[in-house]
Amino acid sequence: MNILTGRRLLNAAFVRFSSTYRTVNVGQPFTAAHRVYLEKDGKVVSPFHDIPLYAEGAKEKSIVNMVVEIPRWTNAKVEISTGEKYNPLKQDIKKGKPRFVRNCFPYKGYIWNYGALPQTWEDPTYIHAETNAKGDNDPIDVIEIGEAIGKQGEIKQVKVLGVMAMLDEGETDWKVLAIDVNDPMASKVNDVKDVDQHFPGLIDATRTFFRVYKVPDGKPENTFAFNGECKDKAYAHSVVEETHEAWKRLIQGKVPCTTDTYKLDV
Repeated sequence: MNILTGRRLLNAAFVRFSSTYRTVNVGQPFTAAHRVYLEKDGKVVSPFHDIPLYAEGAKEKSIVNMVVEIPRWTNAKVEISTGEKYNPLKQDIKKGKPRFVRNCFPYKGYIWNYGALPQTWEDPTYIHAETNAKGDNDPIDVIEIGEAIGKQGEIKQVKVLGVMAMLDEGETDWKVLAIDVNDPMASKVNDVKDVDQHFPGLIDATRTFFRVYKVPDGKPENTFAFNGECKDKAYAHSVVEETHEAWKRLIQGKVPCTTDTYKLDV
């Protein structure tokens, strides 16, 4: 049996990714019971609330912490459980079964490391002036384009490069483009134009992936604000900061954490 006592997990599988955080796997992967908790200094922490958005010691705010939810080339749709205590990572459940994203030719699973930025929230009570759609009630998504395949629950320090605004069933679903600061290409890419130069075709592939990845499940293609343009680093930073401020309002009680349409654990 897996036991949660206070903020400590017992009889679970531990994986250490850094000197600061380690993951605690509870339950069998690819089942509805599976959870991945994060632990720091022997205590369970929330990847939604307790990990700082901005990387410690970074000279600029464009360096942020990323929680890896879905490693590159994998298909299990894993996300931070915003409604559960400690906000563990868990696989999305659809019609009672764990959800997997289909392979959409020519791609295999997710084509980059996919995750979320802690201490951010896309406010579903707020309609964005430029996308004309409300937030999707989740931490902001981030795609990390470096060469290393991430691990589920890993905390990466990444450099923000740009952002796309996917419109998913009437909601704004921002996708922040970033690269691991330890990647060999990190010093060469600082904005969207550098991605086009050093990763030719990647932004187009990203747009195509997000447009079609739900089609095999019988859903229509997704659309984008800004005609699908990947906005630059400066715009991306403003979006990240905007969602960080929304998270602050949430934990300060200025925005309700429970309504008729959502329930968040803060």
